[in-house]
Amino acid sequence: MDKNLENKFLEELDNHQNIIHKVCRTYTNNESAHKDLFQEITIQLWKAYPKFRGESKFSTWMYRVAFNTAISLYRKNKRDIDTGPIFDNMKELEYKEYNDEQDKQLDLLYKAIHSLNDIEKALALMYLEDKSYNEIASTLGITEINARVKMNRTKTKLKNILNP
Repeated sequence: MDKNLENKFLEELDNHQNIIHKVCRTYTNNESAHKDLFQEITIQLWKAYPKFRGESKFSTWMYRVAFNTAISLYRKNKRDIDTGPIFDNMKELEYKEYNDEQDKQLDLLYKAIHSLNDIEKALALMYLEDKSYNEIASTLGITEINARVKMNRTKTKLKNILNP
């Protein structure tokens, strides 16, 4: 692959790495699974990057790949991740630790989010990221109206979980 494309990918990945951490935190329950999922999402992003046309923001595209990877990986309960030679010629990517003990309220929120279904998890995460309904709809491949309806239902569900 072209070295410039490789460098651009690494730069974008480094700038938006927190997105992957957030998806990992939403779909995993421990650090080992978090790291495994982080690695798998990174691999899938790298494999899909040559097809990224820039028609959406990199971060929106990244969310879509990350969500799809997380959902498919954990629906299949796949634990063996084959990295293959993908990173052989790439610079070392520094794994930035994600501290999930900074805020007890945040921990409660993530516990509540873990009880949601896969689509609701994605909606909640993008809502917390202040994504527009248009971006949410685009990322999830649904209409904006459907995104609004699903978001309202997800908010109500979260409120009921957090305040029984």
